[in-house]
Amino acid sequence: QVQLVESGGGLVQAGGSLRLSCAASGRTFSNYAMGWFRQAPGKEREFVAAISWSGDNTDYAESVKGRFTISRDNAKNTVYLRMNSLKPEDTAVYYCAGKRSYGANALAAAYNYWGQGTQVTVSS
Repeated sequence: QVQLVESGGGLVQAGGSLRLSCAASGRTFSNYAMGWFRQAPGKEREFVAAISWSGDNTDYAESVKGRFTISRDNAKNTVYLRMNSLKPEDTAVYYCAGKRSYGANALAAAYNYWGQGTQVTVSS
């Protein structure tokens, strides 16, 4: 089992920045590719970003490319999502997810473990 705990969400004005963190425990973190997904009210969960277990491969949703950066620190068992130039449409609950394989993956069904989510609200 892997336990994932997100933090860093909050309320920010449009154009602002936030950094989300996801702390993992329970298994060897470096054996897991990680992803960030989000779900806005009334909408389905959508892919945001993913990173391979070594950190050398990343993938982003088109809507966040150039604004968001995913990274990881395997020594700290933590994955991050740096979010810049935030827009009101980025408002959602953000979830961290992990899967027991190498590659970054945009499909939610590929992930074995999920955190409880952290709320990000961007005001206009």
